[in-house]
Amino acid sequence: MPKKKTDPEMQDNVAPEEVTTALPEQTDALVSAETDCQEPLLLDEADDEMVAAASGQDPLLIDEVEETEDEAEETACEPMPDPDFQAVSEEPRKDKPARRRRKAAEPPEGTPLPEEGAKKPAGESPPPRRTDPVLTIVAHEEIQTPEELEETAWHEIKNAYLSRRILSGILSGVETLEGGSSVAVVFYKQFRVVIPVSEMLLNLSQTPNHYGDIHSREQKILSGMVGAEIDFIIKGIEDSTRCIVASRKEAMLRKRRLFYFGTDDEGMYRIYEGRLVQARVVAVADKVIRVEAFGVETRIVARAITPDWLGSAHDHYHVGDKILIRIQKIARESLEALSIEADVRSVTDNAPRDDLKKVRVQGKYAGVITDIYHGVVFIRLHIGVNAVAHSCFDPRTPGKKDDVAMVITHLDEERNVAVGIITRILRRNL
Repeated sequence: MPKKKTDPEMQDNVAPEEVTTALPEQTDALVSAETDCQEPLLLDEADDEMVAAASGQDPLLIDEVEETEDEAEETACEPMPDPDFQAVSEEPRKDKPARRRRKAAEPPEGTPLPEEGAKKPAGESPPPRRTDPVLTIVAHEEIQTPEELEETAWHEIKNAYLSRRILSGILSGVETLEGGSSVAVVFYKQFRVVIPVSEMLLNLSQTPNHYGDIHSREQKILSGMVGAEIDFIIKGIEDSTRCIVASRKEAMLRKRRLFYFGTDDEGMYRIYEGRLVQARVVAVADKVIRVEAFGVETRIVARAITPDWLGSAHDHYHVGDKILIRIQKIARESLEALSIEADVRSVTDNAPRDDLKKVRVQGKYAGVITDIYHGVVFIRLHIGVNAVAHSCFDPRTPGKKDDVAMVITHLDEERNVAVGIITRILRRNL
């Protein structure tokens, strides 16, 4: 007589040994049901595995349905109410048959192992080098290599050449070519720029004088300008050798046309008499400095620099400095003959000065000799007063930059100068 179909919930509560015993009986019931032409009882993949385990054969596993099997096992292993642990532990539990795992795909024969592949034959070329950016300490920071910086600078130079843009650089040297002509050398972002002396716009007279011939004067002026910042326009470049030829003259003429002959919206010149402008110091001597203001060079003597006795302009100004000057006069004859007059004194000393109130007649003061001219000694007192001395009581001959002591004998209010006598030399400047 066929047994009644058991409830799945009740079947979960059966001990493991009872489930193993009941499996053959369920199998016989299924076979008899098929013989009697009754409705077949379908089994899922989990039941197939259980049947195979009961018959002592290995289950036929399919990787695609492993998850379904795991779910079936979890359903079959739900907690049982009040299980009899003692009865379960009396009989040893049958080991669950091990599942077959998919075997890892083996590489085809002849494929070298990673260790063997690392050892490359001597004749084989290395892999191409990667072009990764520079690994920086700060995140997302971009740093260019020297090669990239050089290419960027050369690209900028080519653009400036095509657009005729004005560039600025430091005059780094003066060279004499084989033919005897002189050239000025400017290094712009590590590239050598050559400017012929004819394109420097020095405006020297072609007639010989006591300063020497034209070539010597050009050499002297260019040597004094070394270290100055100048403008130039690139006239030609060579890609293979990366040589650059430029002209300072063209850049200065363009600036003259724009600032001295060009007008603003109100119809006024951009640079006019009385206007303060910034200028570059291109040369320095003892009593004079040479400046370049927007394409025009001019000389500023010592009395136009400061009202004080100036021992040497080198003590206050250097080539390459940028200073403020006031335009005093402009001669707009032509673009190339344009000339200006300027000073620095009016920029720094506008208020009237009365320094003579700081000294008294027969007073003794210390100062520094700034210059000696035709027997007249010019002294700058430490208290800030200009003084002159016509005689010296010290047996030694005073010299420039000596520290001396003098007594005041007279006050020249018209020239704002104290007049006196040098009593002794405090320290010689040897």
